[in-house]
Amino acid sequence: MSYRIAVIGTGYVGLVTGTCLADVGNDVLCIDVDPDKVARLQRGDVPIYEPGLDHVLERNVRERRIRFSMDLAEAVSTCELLMFCLPTPPGKDGQADLEMVMSTAQRVATLLNELDITDPRIVINKSTVPVGTAARVAAIFAEHAPTRRVDVVSNPEFLREGFAVDDFMKPDRVVVGTSSAYAAEIMRDVYEPFVRTGAPILVFDEKSAEVTKYAANAFLAVKISFMNDLSEYCEHVGADIEKIRLGIGTDGRIGKRFLFSGIGYGGSCFPKDVKAIIHAANEVGSPLEIVEATKHVNDRQVRRFIDRIMRRFDGQLQGRVVAVWGLSFKPNTDDVREAPALVIIDALLDADASVRVYDPEAMDTARRHLGDRVTYCETSYDAIAGVDALVIATEWNEFRKPDTARMKAQMLRPLVFDGRNMYELDDMAADGFEYHSVGRASVDPIQED
Repeated sequence: MSYRIAVIGTGYVGLVTGTCLADVGNDVLCIDVDPDKVARLQRGDVPIYEPGLDHVLERNVRERRIRFSMDLAEAVSTCELLMFCLPTPPGKDGQADLEMVMSTAQRVATLLNELDITDPRIVINKSTVPVGTAARVAAIFAEHAPTRRVDVVSNPEFLREGFAVDDFMKPDRVVVGTSSAYAAEIMRDVYEPFVRTGAPILVFDEKSAEVTKYAANAFLAVKISFMNDLSEYCEHVGADIEKIRLGIGTDGRIGKRFLFSGIGYGGSCFPKDVKAIIHAANEVGSPLEIVEATKHVNDRQVRRFIDRIMRRFDGQLQGRVVAVWGLSFKPNTDDVREAPALVIIDALLDADASVRVYDPEAMDTARRHLGDRVTYCETSYDAIAGVDALVIATEWNEFRKPDTARMKAQMLRPLVFDGRNMYELDDMAADGFEYHSVGRASVDPIQED
């Protein structure tokens, strides 16, 4: 059967969640407090870049399976399921800020009373929250709406930016945390269309579901930082981190994914969730030392890359012009939150270099951070005109097979710092480039006889 579902919060997770739930036939009402965003979404205009999302949203707006509104009262009165997809930004100490989650729960409880809702409601927390949050939300309803039937469920998301629609439509697994048999049955039915190929729906207690989200992101961050930590050792001894990646990635116990060395992870999930689980573990006197080391390595990795650029110019970047290809924290998104590219650009600007930038999708979002301190270029080749060096910070596909002859003709000097190991060492040397990457030997251009 289909359900009437309210998705409260139309950020990245909320918009993908609401759109995909509508696409299998549910009646979805998305709620947001930003009138401009709501107006855009009502027109079918997607405010974020996520491959495939615009087409799915357009279809469901046209078929009237998804609507957008600022009216939370309508959502509470008409929808059996209320999904919280609210931001939980980190505070200065890394602790997740639950203000929006708790205030929304309080508002929903008030509306249940004011509207005299007697039918049961399921409140589903898809926001990434610390362990115990479901219990805190349930306590709000028990105190402020004690005569109403409200089941609170933890239902963490595992969406990868750039692949979010596919991840929701074809999940590896669905995790549901609830002590209510009624809510568990409804949640299984909601997700049944997405797991027809056999992916499991795992029903846990609420606390285990909450920790699962943090544990998944922390473990993936550990894999990335392990390779980045190893990359420094490889540079010292003359080994090639890319060959080592192949050598260990074929081991089924390790797996091939998240073994690419580079300038560190970024985005809205890994940095925030690593900080949050570190804080939560320290609060109960059970520090996660491996996760703490993961954060330390990630913070150091981008600084180490910046230091290599500085050393190459003997610390004298004043008057130099540097191009940066890639601004988003990863390809196939316009998200620049915690993006290593922005850290690198800030360091170059602090050293009085001039910076020219290009990204296929993230120019507008990066502009909010960089302002008019850099030159924004229309193409990757425009960005490298007359530069002393090129820095590659994001592995967009369009950077994988550049016209190296054209690059050499446009650059002041053929010098590349590749933070994503996109090219083969021998190829870059043969094409006449001085080439510095991560976890591999630097190469100088082959001199022709």
